Amino acid sequence: MADTPPGSPKPKAKEKRPAPPQNQKIYKGVKKRQQKKMRKKERDMKNGSTEQVLAFDIRDLRNSLNESENDADGTPVVSEEEKESLLPELGTEILVKVVELSSTGDALALQEGGQSKQIYLVPFAVPGDIVKVKVYRHVHDEGYTLANFISVVEPAPTRDDARVRCGYFSKCSGCQFQMLDYGEQLRVKRRIVEKAFRNFSNLPPELIPAIQETIGSPLQYGYRTKLTPHFDGPPGFLRRNASKRAAFKERPDIGFMMKGKRTTMDIEDCPIGTDAVRAGMKAERERMAYEFGKYERGATILLRESTSRVPKDGFEFAGVPIGAVKVEADTYVDWKTCITDNNARSTEYVKDYVFHNLANEFFQNNNSILPVFTDYIRQHILPARRPESIKYLIDAYSGSGLFTITLSSLFQRSTGIDISDRSIEFARTNAEANNLSESQANFIAADAGQLFHSVRYDPDETVVVLDPPRKGCDADFLAQLLRFGPRRVVYVSCNVHTQARDVGLLVRGETGSSTSSAADASNKVNEKGTRYEIESLRGFDFFPQTGHVEGVAVLNRIDSAGVR
Repeated sequence: MADTPPGSPKPKAKEKRPAPPQNQKIYKGVKKRQQKKMRKKERDMKNGSTEQVLAFDIRDLRNSLNESENDADGTPVVSEEEKESLLPELGTEILVKVVELSSTGDALALQEGGQSKQIYLVPFAVPGDIVKVKVYRHVHDEGYTLANFISVVEPAPTRDDARVRCGYFSKCSGCQFQMLDYGEQLRVKRRIVEKAFRNFSNLPPELIPAIQETIGSPLQYGYRTKLTPHFDGPPGFLRRNASKRAAFKERPDIGFMMKGKRTTMDIEDCPIGTDAVRAGMKAERERMAYEFGKYERGATILLRESTSRVPKDGFEFAGVPIGAVKVEADTYVDWKTCITDNNARSTEYVKDYVFHNLANEFFQNNNSILPVFTDYIRQHILPARRPESIKYLIDAYSGSGLFTITLSSLFQRSTGIDISDRSIEFARTNAEANNLSESQANFIAADAGQLFHSVRYDPDETVVVLDPPRKGCDADFLAQLLRFGPRRVVYVSCNVHTQARDVGLLVRGETGSSTSSAADASNKVNEKGTRYEIESLRGFDFFPQTGHVEGVAVLNRIDSAGVR
């Protein structure tokens, strides 16, 4: 995500300086070459980026295709020069047949009737589809071509467009799986986890257990409790010159990015949002129809669901906000509203647990799956053998305390830690709201890289929960974790590729950089010899209709004598 909202003015340009002396020019030339070398090194890192994930999928498919392209003696049937000449010109419309889905959610396809085995990256298609596409870029270095989806010429047996509930499907950049049966979506996400650990963990297959079936979301639509539509600045707005202001003449397009374009698409309704969020989206669009003149640049609109829960045997809830959505259960009524103020406080319930957060801060955006998800973590946080041997919980990257609070009753003491002071303040508020004492749920504001300097638990009696951001764990933190050596680790991640990379380091017992290539990280074994084995791997579908999958890895420490 960008550091500044769309349309934000850039700092004023600095005054021109005189040309640097010759030695400074040489220095700048050396520095430029060093930066270029660093960029190449970064490309070699297993950082779990979309480009790198796609590169593995392209490589694997290309390897399988090359076997059929070569003669018996390995000589290519079609030369590289001939392949290049067979590529269609940019802007050409062609037919392609989809071979498989990539881990990014886009399809990998081959041209129908074409002599070249060029791979085409196509959105909104599934294996077996024959689709018409428009070629817009050849990525020569990586050996594939980008194409825009136009239409389905011959649908695959697994494709059923009657399942699609969104009028913006195949244009909006989100929700590319709506044509698939939900069971098939879950199978696709299981394969994504499998490929992540095959490509990013640097582990032999025998050390990676079979990936369990993906746990589905109770809601496949109407599940998102947070959406952030946006609008661009007015026509003629110049970021580089803040003194020149343009004005909106009418309400701007409000919505999300179009697939393959840097253009905001006007979207009236988003069916994956909860009823409260969708009502909020409608209200914000109506407000902007009257207030667009107040804006001189683009902005992002926050839509966050918040819940007020009232027991059925209590007093009638007074002052129900206009537009509140009523959700009735056996013993209580939830009134759900949509917050648009970044600094307001939102409230969510996970079963009987209550969580307050700053509306714009991170909290899981699919409340319907959270009871299932937290129950799973609760069932697997302790070992099956001698569960009583684990007495302490450390919740790294704890945020506002989801795991610390929902797991606290299983331990003598629990500690959550997060780098954000504000998150820790809310975590303490949430512990109090759930009637937990400080000894049951303690929270510390500190860099996770310094975690074990703040907590003094016996590692043989401790389990650590990790839930880092998409980039994965910091290298220093992983080294520190291996030095501490907790008996058990449960690693939760919204990016199964960086999760696989980090789990690979823990299994090998390496203290090298978590973002280094396999060659750089090899042989950097921690001084204690601590390493782990993978007990289980499983995906959770927090975002139905998309290619995203949440991963849970459960690890056990292997002592130097091989004792678990």
